[in-house]
Amino acid sequence: MKKIKYSILTLITATTIYSCTADFEEINTDPNRLETISPASLLNPILYGLTNHNSYSAWHNRTAHLMQGIVPFPSNDALGYHRYWVTDAIGQTMWDNHYRWLKNIDEMENASIAAGDVNYQAIALTLKAWSFANLTDCFGDIPFEEALKGDEGILKPKFQRQEVIYKKVLEYLDQANALYDTSKALIYAPDLLYGDKNTQAVASWQKLNNSLHLRMLLRLSDVMPAESNAKLVTILNNPAIYPIFESSADDAILIHTGVAPNLTPWPRIQDYAADKKLSTFFVDQLLQWNDPRLPFWATKATDKDRKDIGYKGIPSGYAANEGAIDYNPSAPNNNTAIAPMKNIIMTFSEVQFIKTELAFKGIISGDIESLYKSGITAAMKIWNIDTPSEYFANGNVAYNGTFEQIMLQKYFALYFTDNQQWLEFRRTGFPVMPLQPNLYNNGKMPVRYPYPQDVKRQNTENYQDAINQMGPDDINTRVWWDIK
Repeated sequence: MKKIKYSILTLITATTIYSCTADFEEINTDPNRLETISPASLLNPILYGLTNHNSYSAWHNRTAHLMQGIVPFPSNDALGYHRYWVTDAIGQTMWDNHYRWLKNIDEMENASIAAGDVNYQAIALTLKAWSFANLTDCFGDIPFEEALKGDEGILKPKFQRQEVIYKKVLEYLDQANALYDTSKALIYAPDLLYGDKNTQAVASWQKLNNSLHLRMLLRLSDVMPAESNAKLVTILNNPAIYPIFESSADDAILIHTGVAPNLTPWPRIQDYAADKKLSTFFVDQLLQWNDPRLPFWATKATDKDRKDIGYKGIPSGYAANEGAIDYNPSAPNNNTAIAPMKNIIMTFSEVQFIKTELAFKGIISGDIESLYKSGITAAMKIWNIDTPSEYFANGNVAYNGTFEQIMLQKYFALYFTDNQQWLEFRRTGFPVMPLQPNLYNNGKMPVRYPYPQDVKRQNTENYQDAINQMGPDDINTRVWWDIK
């Protein structure tokens, strides 16, 4: 019997344990140790661990700074991600968190196969594809096939090319789609993501799987346009075989209830906005649109006498001494992070913006303006905000026929969605953001995370092979799909 060797019980809302009936196994079993574990008891810790990291660390501490959403304040030195000053430490938590949970996803997949449960096996494949894509999008070439085989004695896994990884990830998604059996309900306790849908949970997971497939294919649309566009069209033209998100009701959003053990990343909510403000790029754009999300996402600024002066940010990458700023700028509003807090995996809004881009480029048919409006409306629904009837009459919002405008709205639709704003900027170059004169890296957006220091020290030979095939281990080495 296989023993579970990894710590997986950071959050378990229900545990179902299979037991052995052979006398020898019963006599020689440690009663305090799990012999086997159900796929369901692995699923919730995985979901909690990954989404918790992606909201707190990937978006709040990294992407939101790189992408001129959040600005450190005060900032008495000249460093910081908002100034494109990046060290090897930027990706450490991303690397550690994802590989930890990928091992548990691997155990979940094995447990599902042993139990003969195709739906949990499919969910494991969906999560594996999503997690490996997140890692390779940030780092490029990474350990892949050997990465999860520490129990087989492989402690220094080889790195593989991103091209190989992505092709396998897309295979995972196709395999999962074929496995999902929507005639069967998930047989264990409800999961944290879709558990309240009961018998519809399997259908929801399948829609998430195929919607993620759209995201990943779009990411490859420059480097392998023929293959990716053909598959995009196949998925979108065959909803019976490849169901995708059809409305905001399908959004993949995990809710942190604030009730232990499902706590938010901020035990003290005041820490969410501590030493952080919003950028002028972020605030001014929403002001131009008279956007109803602004008061939900931002506090009002005040002058030195603490009088309300409306919404006002500060320039991202501002000069080192903040003393020149004679007001208290708008800060992130606690609404976003207070329980019940939303941890976004993917939404119907993103799917609509994918369709908008594909229609704009002539890859699929469709009314571009209608898709654009649908994407925006769904983006507001993420935050339970209705789109005002006059919103699209605003000349700054009305569709103007440019790709830049589509991507600018998508930037706001991806608010709080792990690394997606940064990844889409790297793929498209949009939105165009104002640059301050005192930025590092010659004012160029970092396009990857350097490998963590412990990877370089502990897996030196394979690390060296990786940079020999990919390029220098720095923030300007483009990953395989980033060819613009």
